[in-house]
Amino acid sequence: MANVTVIGAQWGDEGKGKIVDWLAERADVVARFQGGHNAGHTLVVGEKVYKLSLLPSGIVRGTLSVIGNGVVLDPWHFKEEVAKLAGQGVAITPDNLQIAETCPLILPFHRDLDGLREDASGAGKIGTTRRGIGPAYEDKVGRRAIRVCDLAHLDDLGPQLDRLTAHHDALRAGFGEPPIDRDALMDELRAIADTILPFAKPVWLTLNRAKADGKRILFEGAQGTLLDIDHGTYPFVTSSNTIAGTAAAGTGLGPSAAGFVLGIVKAYTTRVGSGPFPTELDDATGQRLGERGHEFGTVTGRKRRCGWFDAVLVRQSVAVSGLTGIALTKLDVLDGFDELKICVGYTIGDQSYDYLPAHSQDQARAQPVYETIEGWHDTTAGARSWADLPAQAIKYIRRIEELIGCPVTLVSTSPERDDTILVRDPFAD
Repeated sequence: MANVTVIGAQWGDEGKGKIVDWLAERADVVARFQGGHNAGHTLVVGEKVYKLSLLPSGIVRGTLSVIGNGVVLDPWHFKEEVAKLAGQGVAITPDNLQIAETCPLILPFHRDLDGLREDASGAGKIGTTRRGIGPAYEDKVGRRAIRVCDLAHLDDLGPQLDRLTAHHDALRAGFGEPPIDRDALMDELRAIADTILPFAKPVWLTLNRAKADGKRILFEGAQGTLLDIDHGTYPFVTSSNTIAGTAAAGTGLGPSAAGFVLGIVKAYTTRVGSGPFPTELDDATGQRLGERGHEFGTVTGRKRRCGWFDAVLVRQSVAVSGLTGIALTKLDVLDGFDELKICVGYTIGDQSYDYLPAHSQDQARAQPVYETIEGWHDTTAGARSWADLPAQAIKYIRRIEELIGCPVTLVSTSPERDDTILVRDPFAD
């Protein structure tokens, strides 16, 4: 049986949570490998709705879940999310959840800095979630981060705090803020340490043993490929690599363990926050997509921008993440449209492109070239087999496959867990 790596193939919010939850029934371990609690996943199970942002989606099923070293962890948010799920009947213990000892921590001053920068950026706002994700990753690569394993050695933290405060106090002074209160920070870390340390494990060892035992591992990505720090619409991106290759670096397993790479793709396109969006519809059609798709961010509550399916961008995601197949979500949102459009290229000035250029100004000027496809008026909502789909909906799916150069593996037709059409079982490859 193969492992499966799940990533978003657009700008995030593609419905990864439901797909990971659905696949988790077939997995032995679910592993988050990048991002932080800026990654909202909504799971609908019967009458219950679970909103996750840090914990792996497999935790709702009780599947062994791990938070890999590539994730930045806010320990206070972790405590809140665990308590919230416990209130919904989901027991989270060290028996079903492990946190990599080497996860960098998101600390209160990271959140402060995130907000201060965003407020001072004027027209240059990126649209961050203000949760401290970017500053925490900066400290990681700057070799001054406090990590989960440091919570067991707080009395030895002096030199690390020296490096950390030397950097942050200068930044805070530039914003007119006082220096970090080291004593208060240490008190907060001591108070939260006992909550985190029981979950701290050498996750790389857990996963390598699982691999050696032939267990099925499901790698769960956050955000989407178009938000990748290297391959996304820079600078309007997240602070980590979101592509499938990060599953190896973010967990401690080699790249050969990635297995079947499944890209989650909405049947149309959405984006939260600032940045280019060639197929955006600032009209009644875009509003209709947003209302029918309930397009509001799980983490921020911000209204998502909506537009037609962009085959050019998804084709790029297929290439840079080496997708084996895609899961097409929210097909039911397109029910009732007389016609649908798919972006098949761009024009920038008098030049034509079959990819999105790297420079932000070129991206902002890109105009979509559309192909128009007849819509359908029968419902796809709740469909669980090809036979339940209108013929024109199947034609739409097949055309998407042709344009992106990747087959459809799953089709999701509602937020409900079981409203899923399985075309090809990723774990069977």
